[in-house]
Amino acid sequence: MSLRVCRTVAEFRAACDQVRHAGARVGLVPTMGALHSGHMALVDAARARGARAAITIFVNPTQFGPNEDFARYPRPIERDLELANAHGAELAFVPSVEEMYPPGEQTRVSVAKLVDVLCGPKRPNHFDGVATVVTKLFNVSGPCVAIFGRKDYQQLQVIRRMVRDLLLPVEVVGHPIVREADGLALSSRNMYLDAAERAAAPQIARALSAAVRGFAAGFRVDYVELVGESELEPIADEVTLAGSALLAVAAFLGRTRLIDNVVLGQDPAPVPEEEHG
Repeated sequence: MSLRVCRTVAEFRAACDQVRHAGARVGLVPTMGALHSGHMALVDAARARGARAAITIFVNPTQFGPNEDFARYPRPIERDLELANAHGAELAFVPSVEEMYPPGEQTRVSVAKLVDVLCGPKRPNHFDGVATVVTKLFNVSGPCVAIFGRKDYQQLQVIRRMVRDLLLPVEVVGHPIVREADGLALSSRNMYLDAAERAAAPQIARALSAAVRGFAAGFRVDYVELVGESELEPIADEVTLAGSALLAVAAFLGRTRLIDNVVLGQDPAPVPEEEHG
């Protein structure tokens, strides 16, 4: 079956109703486009649950801050539709901003507490924009199973809480992070990286891997702190390190308390690259 592209709320709502009237389930995959194999894994997951995959492609303006990348966010719509079709998606909802946000609209959906940590303080109003647009998508699609990647873990938890609190007829499913061979989590924004940045990016996954191995070995973390290397003063989250800083760790293994540290900007890596790769 070829992909049916809907560009209005009324058309997509009717298409989803037709799926349910035929006795099938809608498997909703909300995206902002610039699709990659991580998104396609979500389409595959929807189909694996016996649902008809319905992908939405909409770069949502209300979740971008004033200095973020809304204007330059990639929008290769024709390529996206070809990829979605090749992976068996049956419906695509590609609305305009005006279709999703009617003239004079004033309503936002806000989820408390869960947005007060992690990305929330760094991106004011971001999660209000996410919760609002996803609520709109759920209201348009109707009862469905919705598949979200766990890379945006905070977003996933916000959406789960929103669905529970608002009694929405949606089953929210989190899908494991899809990674490149070197560990880098797939993201549409990875295309912004130049060659040197792309080579360095997997260091995040390597650091997380070390944490996984430490947890599996039975470590109990006492503290992990990033502080000034001379006065040991706390370093604010938003500061970009220009000089040096102390990264210090204390953890228990059994009853034994172990400590270690490295002065970033001065000390070499404690373990050579070839030994931890």
